[in-house]
Amino acid sequence: MSADFPSPFPAPWADEWFEDEFGLAMVLAIGEARQTFRWIPPGRFIMGSPTEPEPEAERFSNEIPHPVILTRGFWLADTACTQTLWQAVMGSNPSRFRDDGENPVEQVSWNEVQEFLARLNGQVEGLGARLPTEAEWEYGCRAGTATPFWFGHTITPEQVNYDGNHPYAGGAQGLYRQRTVPVKALPANGWGLYQMHGNVWEWCADGYGAYGDGEAIDPVGPAASANRVLRGGSWFSYGRHSRSACRLRYVPGYRNVYIGFRLALGPGASPAREAAAAGRAAGAEPGGQDGSGSRDGGA
Repeated sequence: MSADFPSPFPAPWADEWFEDEFGLAMVLAIGEARQTFRWIPPGRFIMGSPTEPEPEAERFSNEIPHPVILTRGFWLADTACTQTLWQAVMGSNPSRFRDDGENPVEQVSWNEVQEFLARLNGQVEGLGARLPTEAEWEYGCRAGTATPFWFGHTITPEQVNYDGNHPYAGGAQGLYRQRTVPVKALPANGWGLYQMHGNVWEWCADGYGAYGDGEAIDPVGPAASANRVLRGGSWFSYGRHSRSACRLRYVPGYRNVYIGFRLALGPGASPAREAAAAGRAAGAEPGGQDGSGSRDGGA
């Protein structure tokens, strides 16, 4: 079977599977919860934000542009993990905004997500659920685009749930919802992935580390880093933080009302990649976060 086609398809655990305008999909059913996964084929893209011929507006210095090759396809959840799914697996709901089970689960730390993954994989044989790597996340978010957002060069609150009092790159001010919205309330990108921009920051598998400027193949951040990466921006964030390239970092025990996650399926980091990442750990920056100590702070 071709390397860019999933095998097996459908997986034994799939409750439903289909192909539509976005590509292949499989559905996981856990109690009342249903989670769709989209097949993301292998490919090449430029990770980070451009510096020439003109720098991307409001970029941060840690977004060094560099070519990335992902040699293996993977499955990525079409939405952030919902409160319904978290409740089905964990038996509790830590979220603040509980009026709709289709809101993303929030107030979950990276460490707590690891416990969720262990329980979920224990319940569903052969699932192999994990967090996406930072490179996988950005590749999925961009969905073949090279602009600051998959929508194009700017966004509005009608497209993305962010703090509309602080628009991107001189745009018009707009709605600030001051909370999360259901995971499918706003548009999906060209690969069928909903709200990769805004709503909740999403944990990635990687430890935080500085980018190089050379080509990276199946990159993964340093496991020995004190911090884990988050992506996507949130309802609480400024417009600039929702850009495809924007990086945030927190210690793995941190939780807040604007932090959630999205599931991935597949082999993840290989031992060789993990060893290489560990060797880069000395280059990781200590402490803090890059989206900032304040909502509008920089890297």
